[in-house]
Amino acid sequence: MSWKPPMNNLTDTPRSRYELHCHLDGSVRPGTVADLAREQGITLDRPVEDLVVAPADCGSLTTFLSYIDIPLQVLQTPEALTRVARELVEDWSADGVVHGEVRFAPQLHGRYGTTLDEAVQAVADGLHAGREATGVHTGLLLCCLRHQTADESLAVAEAALRNREQVAGLDLAGDENLFTARRHQAAFGLAHSAGLPCTVHAGEAAGPESVWEAIDVLGAHRIGHGVRCHSDAALLDRLRTDRIALEMCPTSNVQTGAVPSLRDHPATRLLADGLPVTISTDTRTTSATSLRCEFDALRLSASWGPGHEARVQEHAARAAFASPFRATH
Repeated sequence: MSWKPPMNNLTDTPRSRYELHCHLDGSVRPGTVADLAREQGITLDRPVEDLVVAPADCGSLTTFLSYIDIPLQVLQTPEALTRVARELVEDWSADGVVHGEVRFAPQLHGRYGTTLDEAVQAVADGLHAGREATGVHTGLLLCCLRHQTADESLAVAEAALRNREQVAGLDLAGDENLFTARRHQAAFGLAHSAGLPCTVHAGEAAGPESVWEAIDVLGAHRIGHGVRCHSDAALLDRLRTDRIALEMCPTSNVQTGAVPSLRDHPATRLLADGLPVTISTDTRTTSATSLRCEFDALRLSASWGPGHEARVQEHAARAAFASPFRATH
């Protein structure tokens, strides 16, 4: 089975794209999920795409994340992690991406005894293999999770520093409506002390206050999503002044109910207001998308043109944690 996200053929694929917000477990090819399940003796009770591709109208982040359960179940060995990381780089190459940053939570891949360091190395090996085959430059980010303890997040940050040659940044993911970022301050403090850049999911499930917390408490250099920040003028001034990039993922943002439609997505007006907006896929498989699909959808729904994409790519180049093409601030 060879699955690719739908392409609507409205534009050629430029080879100049940056992907800054992409989750590994949400970007596993359905065919690979089926292969790994078969190899591991896991029975799938429905067609694989029904299990891993979320509907367009999930309505909530919780429902959306349920479509990552099966991919996560089959990604419990180093070999599986290496394979899917390599395949992601191949998919980036087909999508015109010259630099891609992938994030994952290594603490979620230890059901059969894989350690944090082994999981990190397995993904790094896959990225290296993909990079050697395609020429796409890659970066690896590790995710702390809001619902976990401070000690668990500190262990992830420590793993990031032990593997500093492979790891480009630290992230905090999870539902900001239910769990504060503050409890993870020690982990992010450790990252900052070692010069490791940080991004934080915020302004997706909760409002501007979660973005303020990400910036002022955790010292985020980038914000994952941030679609609810537009209602706070002071926050917009801060993001603009400090050049804190917004990692926006339009299709995913609509699926989770963070925004009502692509036409209403705040990326357009925030970009016009001088905010450092970037566009990513979030989860290529769960959202059945690619960067090409994202930009074509914005072209159709929000009248984006080549100039919009060019500005977004300039912002992403400046905000990238690991790119050799990174522009200076």
